[in-house]
Amino acid sequence: MRIFYASDTTAVPPVQSNVWRNNLYLSLRALGHDVVEFEYDFGETFRNLDPSIPAQAAFIRENRPRLTRELLRQVRAAHAARPIDLFFSYFYDACVLPEAIDEIRSLGIVAVNWYCNASYQLHLVREIAPHYDWCLVPEKFRLPDYEALGAHPIYCQEAANPDIYRPYDVPISYDVSFVGQSYGDRPAYVRFLLDHGVDVHAFGPGWERLRASAAPPRQAHPLRRLGHIARRLSTLDGWRRAFERLTGSAASAPAPVIPDANAGPPLSDEEMILLYSRSKINLGFSTCGETHRSQERIVQIRLRDFEIPMSGGFYLVEHMDELAEFFEIGKEIACYRDRDDLLDKIRYYLAHDAERDAIRRAGRERCLRDHTWQRRFQDAFRQMGLSGRGSASP
Repeated sequence: MRIFYASDTTAVPPVQSNVWRNNLYLSLRALGHDVVEFEYDFGETFRNLDPSIPAQAAFIRENRPRLTRELLRQVRAAHAARPIDLFFSYFYDACVLPEAIDEIRSLGIVAVNWYCNASYQLHLVREIAPHYDWCLVPEKFRLPDYEALGAHPIYCQEAANPDIYRPYDVPISYDVSFVGQSYGDRPAYVRFLLDHGVDVHAFGPGWERLRASAAPPRQAHPLRRLGHIARRLSTLDGWRRAFERLTGSAASAPAPVIPDANAGPPLSDEEMILLYSRSKINLGFSTCGETHRSQERIVQIRLRDFEIPMSGGFYLVEHMDELAEFFEIGKEIACYRDRDDLLDKIRYYLAHDAERDAIRRAGRERCLRDHTWQRRFQDAFRQMGLSGRGSASP
């Protein structure tokens, strides 16, 4: 097929990463498709996705029509040069006007959107989802919610690109490691493990702010303090924290303090994949955002659940029933149910090298067999009726 592809490269815009390009774009290319990439700098767009936040809403109002115009210009040009079969995007409402998707479809192009934050941010694609022919949805429990919007969802779980995620022959440097943002209940879990003698190392945005040596905030000039407040209120989490302070609902416990040596910076894609081979145990957390503070704690399967086993790393992640649909628990990955169980599992697997090694090898074999993006796309395209379409069908 000839595919027009539109997405930012990273899942976390402040972090320099090619995670989506590595997984989505390169996998479509690996299947033999002719992929035309939308040439656009998404950096600011993907930092301003929530119109309920005033500072972001102003940017969206100005940027959304501009991005839409450029998208349609490039799609029309590519389609005129040689017909496009499929428009594939990773878009939020903030990225594009719904009528642009209608216009793309009017050209005879099938339109599909991939989105993996609907577990707790379905509202951010509420406008555009019904305008696509198909929505690829990794959160199984959200399928009825998409249908209620008038959209056409296909369950398509996350995966990993084996051309990117692979084992490396490097020395073991860490007993236990975690790579990802510092939010939700993750810092409390890391602090609990440290308090019980586990030498766990965490890398990613926010962990350095929890370092023991982090200087206490100084009283800034009043105008500068107003600027700091404005920046904090530009995020949904900032508004939540402000509300908690005003209502007295904020947790009284201070943020956990992590030793300097155990709290690392964000890693490059290459450093992250190397870390999986450098660690005896790679941790996974399943909580979405700050939902652990609410009555409805939301958990979901993540990219890491496939990237780490695909990279040949031993993976220990919070138990979810859905994980058993993709791995044989205890033989291909390991799971824990609470922090005490996590501590017990870490101690057990650190003391049983052969069992740990057998699990990590089996996890990689399972991913290579069943959990590549190439396999996911082939299955999804069959459901869409696209398997025989174009000159390079999967």
